[in-house]
Amino acid sequence: MSMPKLELISHHLCPYVQRAVITLLEKEIPHERTYIDLSNKPDWFREISPLGKVPLLKVNEEVLFESAVICEYLDEITPGSLHPNDPLQKAKHRSWIEFGSSILNGIAGFYNALDQDTFEQKRGELMQKFTWIEQNLGNGAYFADERFSLVDAVYGAIFRYFDVFDKIADFSVFANTPKVRDWRQSLQARSSIQHAVTEDYSERLLTFLKQRNAYLSAMIL
Repeated sequence: MSMPKLELISHHLCPYVQRAVITLLEKEIPHERTYIDLSNKPDWFREISPLGKVPLLKVNEEVLFESAVICEYLDEITPGSLHPNDPLQKAKHRSWIEFGSSILNGIAGFYNALDQDTFEQKRGELMQKFTWIEQNLGNGAYFADERFSLVDAVYGAIFRYFDVFDKIADFSVFANTPKVRDWRQSLQARSSIQHAVTEDYSERLLTFLKQRNAYLSAMIL
């Protein structure tokens, strides 16, 4: 089967876009990336995006939306799978991918908190979520021990937030989760994750966080 022409419609900061980019890079799939401004969405984007969100994947003349769907499509059209073969293990991986989305919601609550009490509450909730992860990690470099999977693609984008948060202060979110800390380091070192964003990602995210006018914003120098 010949590879279709693929164009990923993206945003510089979107972690869901990063999932798709990591999958594209892991599977060495030729593609184009088009970045848009979500605060000023182009008319052509509105016409093809049912939810008004990124990522979108243009597949020749067709359009796919929702990151999980896009990643699984990319996995299925190329040799070798980033999912386990066993149906139960595959279902478990999909469950932890969905849990990753709940962590992203928690991260948004963390950086949008308007006062210290709410901020500390959200920090505690994140710590609790990563405790769940700690209890379900193996002993290898990745979620499924030594085999990189779509779960790793999801959490590589999650941990990138904390690379930037660490530049602001030590929030000790991973203080009690040593396996998660090791997993984070393994993902940081992986080429696909390093190259899933543009070189100015950190600066862009810091600017975004400062503009929130939230409790965290005041900590940014």
